[in-house]
Amino acid sequence: MSTDDFLARFGAAGQRQPDPVAAAQKAMRNALPKRFYESAAAIERDGLFHVALDGRTARTPARNPLAIASRDVAEALAAEWQAQEQVVDPGRMPLTRLVNSALDGVADQQDAVRAEMVRYAGSDAICYRAGEPEALVARQNEVWEPIRRDVEQRLGARFILAEGIVFAPQPAPALKAVEDAVATIPAPVALAGAHSVMTLTGSALLMLALHFGLRDADAVWEAAHCDEDYQIGIWGQDEEAAERRALRRAEYDAAVLLLTRG
Repeated sequence: MSTDDFLARFGAAGQRQPDPVAAAQKAMRNALPKRFYESAAAIERDGLFHVALDGRTARTPARNPLAIASRDVAEALAAEWQAQEQVVDPGRMPLTRLVNSALDGVADQQDAVRAEMVRYAGSDAICYRAGEPEALVARQNEVWEPIRRDVEQRLGARFILAEGIVFAPQPAPALKAVEDAVATIPAPVALAGAHSVMTLTGSALLMLALHFGLRDADAVWEAAHCDEDYQIGIWGQDEEAAERRALRRAEYDAAVLLLTRG
């Protein structure tokens, strides 16, 4: 199987980010191809950094060159390909899948991706708080409030808090501030990373906290799992849930790299 054939069959492209659990499960159901190349490396050509398999530029499912402006991202991509052993397993290649999505989907849908980020901010997860139990209310305030305030200060805008699941519209100036902020995220690679961070955390404000450098990747991940970790503290965590979370974290780490280094 050639590089192009493999990427056409197994690469993940599209306008939305793939679910990491579903992607991994699908990959396991397929007969994985044997590794068909000796080496993977990042090579600079024509002002871009190409992922080269045995010297040949790999291509996305839409047959775009797997080439980007960031050396760091290209080297991480090449390392992901090099880490494949007897078979090439797309379930273990979250960065490749996300970059494919950036080059094949986000590149042509930049306005739609940015608009979706603004819509997320309009019903952002960290603006909706529990009314009970008291311990969860306190935990959400402890974890989310400092982040919300810091993002508000950076944006120069205020967001409305709501209790429960009743929709509370956010002020137009706040959404305009988010629109202006996401307009500064470079496309397509960093923008794809930002979108994926947002969908994996359920929060545009958490994504912006990372983008602005107000919080690091671990702090944002922990904030996104505030409710889940509260429940784990009460009931414990089962093995399948832990595996799903580990897969999401791999997707998240890939997205963070694109957002911060793309």
